[in-house]
Amino acid sequence: MKPVLVVEGTSDINRLRPFIDCEFVSTNGSEISRETILYIKELSEKRDIYVLTDPDFPGQKIRAKIEEEVPNCHHLFVRKEHAIKGKKLGVCECDDEEIKRVLSFIDQKKNNETLGNLTQEDLLNLDLTYGNNAKQRRMFLMECFPIGFCNAKTILKRLNSLGITKEDLQKALEDYHDC
Repeated sequence: MKPVLVVEGTSDINRLRPFIDCEFVSTNGSEISRETILYIKELSEKRDIYVLTDPDFPGQKIRAKIEEEVPNCHHLFVRKEHAIKGKKLGVCECDDEEIKRVLSFIDQKKNNETLGNLTQEDLLNLDLTYGNNAKQRRMFLMECFPIGFCNAKTILKRLNSLGITKEDLQKALEDYHDC
């Protein structure tokens, strides 16, 4: 079955449609209705749900509402610096490469079909939870994977939800060491 991509509005759908074959659900902005949340929740029983909202406060608010009701959804994040055009900020303003980067994780997950199996111990061993550079290393991973900035607890859930493996992290962090 096709995955479901939850976005804020029809402009986002029109921008993303050429890049992915999926079902779209619009939240109609930050005023996401109870009916829409219940629809997403029902869809999540049989299909993968991906939430892709603007990298701003209303986008975070929408994510939080959906996460509260649909805890098994997956979150995708565009990088803020790639989502600015003029004075506008959002998914619609992203360049094609950023959209392709983010949406590639849906295809990767479809091909993998399993959640990641990272553990807190893995993150500790990769210096992502404690230490002088842990925050910088997590910020670097945000550039590699569409997980958004997150603390040590949240990063585990987001990485596993996208099926990112320990080997994927090790490879990405090799580039961090080269910087």
